[in-house]
Amino acid sequence: MPTAMRQAISPLSLLSLALPTALLAPLAHAAFIEDSSASLTTTNIYLNRDFREGTGQNKREEWGQGFLLDVRSGFTEGTFGVGLDAMGMLGVKLDSGGGRTGTDLLPVQDDGGTPDEFSRLGLTAKLKVSETELRYGSHIPELPVVKASDSRLLPQVFEGGLLTSSELDGLTFTGGRLDKVIDRASTNSEDLVLNGKNGRYAGGITADHLDLAGLDYAFSKNVTGRYYFADLDDIYRQHFFGLQTKHPLGAGVLSSDLRLTISNDSGASKAGKIDNRALNGMVSYAISSHKFGLGYQDMSGDTGFAYIDGSDPFLVNFVQINDFANADERSWQARYDFDFAKVGVPGLSFMTRYISGDDAKISGSNQTGGEWERDIELKYVVQSGALKDLYVRLRNASFRSDFARDADENRIIVGYSLPIW
Repeated sequence: MPTAMRQAISPLSLLSLALPTALLAPLAHAAFIEDSSASLTTTNIYLNRDFREGTGQNKREEWGQGFLLDVRSGFTEGTFGVGLDAMGMLGVKLDSGGGRTGTDLLPVQDDGGTPDEFSRLGLTAKLKVSETELRYGSHIPELPVVKASDSRLLPQVFEGGLLTSSELDGLTFTGGRLDKVIDRASTNSEDLVLNGKNGRYAGGITADHLDLAGLDYAFSKNVTGRYYFADLDDIYRQHFFGLQTKHPLGAGVLSSDLRLTISNDSGASKAGKIDNRALNGMVSYAISSHKFGLGYQDMSGDTGFAYIDGSDPFLVNFVQINDFANADERSWQARYDFDFAKVGVPGLSFMTRYISGDDAKISGSNQTGGEWERDIELKYVVQSGALKDLYVRLRNASFRSDFARDADENRIIVGYSLPIW
């Protein structure tokens, strides 16, 4: 086992492994094995971000290969079902160095270099009663108040306990506490940190834990409402409200995703004042091979949007490079998608979008500024044969700002997921 992986296995993780194993020994029912699954996901990424102005490093350029082995058990039979999941993750350097580090594909060492490989192991003990499941260990959450970033070789992983319950028809409850995080290019379990992009908040503000609770309710098959609450200990408290709809309209389908997040400082207010209301939404219309979308995002209050560093903010205008979430910033998005299946090339798709923001407060001054980003993506998924479901994504982005460094970025991503059993 690589040294980095051995270091990533904490005593708490070993306890999570030992406890369910001891419980399962006399309860080796068939469901635990028969309902298990395993898959291997491989992700190859080349990332080149070229800064067009400003001082400091002028380019970040790296290439790497990621592997994620995901093994999930079933549950033992009986009223209380017990199980254990494991994730083995390995990142391999293919090209780096020469002052080009910092893409977040690979860890950056104290000497400025990058390791040839890095690895980690995530273990999750689980307990199920009826339609309620408690998971303790490693998580890759996709929630409005905490969304792990998975856009590099290895995903960001949070540690703690999460409970989900779907006892009532159409209603799902999610709650729990997360107290550690392992970032995308890291093997270290660390404290949760407040994101300070563009100087919105001071850097390095840490929290002991994040408490969260939320409800997802399907009013009908086409309308879903969401409410989530989160408290990042002694830093901020958030309330999220969301509504997702989808309805036939003419020959196509009209869909919407409306969101409101209200954030305020809490407890000891370690980051100072936090006062933000993020109103944002996207309306899309899909017809034949085409999909047209319009988005709007408005930041009001005295500060910018607050979220955990390294995670993806749950905002419609969080895109390839930027998040358009500075204090008082208003931004709009125009997006177009095309599916080539209708013209005889199934598996091939195209996306482009343009986001423009203005009135953003520039930290440390009384001035305001604007910024824009344009993204293009071409993706192909193999439809049959031995490489079925292998995909290739070509991504390009240009970002320009009055107060942040301009950048052009290209990514080439090749991914494949292989079911093992």
